[in-house]
Amino acid sequence: MNELPGDLLYTNDHEWLRREGDGSVTVGITEHAAAALGDLVYVELPEVGQDVETGGEMAVVESVKAASDVYAPIAGSIAAVNDDLADEPEKINADPYGDGWIVRMTLSDGLDESELMTPDAYQQMLDELDD
Repeated sequence: MNELPGDLLYTNDHEWLRREGDGSVTVGITEHAAAALGDLVYVELPEVGQDVETGGEMAVVESVKAASDVYAPIAGSIAAVNDDLADEPEKINADPYGDGWIVRMTLSDGLDESELMTPDAYQQMLDELDD
């Protein structure tokens, strides 16, 4: 497994969040989640402008193995979606923390980091899963 990017926050559901300079948050799934799903063949993206609640269904990623929901790690509004994933869902497998981002969100209430994990805490969770 590659090293986790240090500028991200992580969830128990294997999503990552990156704070952007404009106050928005970019969200994707982790390399661990992408590897567990296998080769992605389809991504169902939300509509721009759609409001999502923390823990609510936000997108669906489908692989040759299974379909899996992507949950909103924060409450907010979908500001942008990665339209490239419609034709190239495999970008999530190839570059989950870069070109494989899924959505950019505008926060409803600011970012509550108490429910999120640092890279070290997420790595510890992964290590415990492997035990």
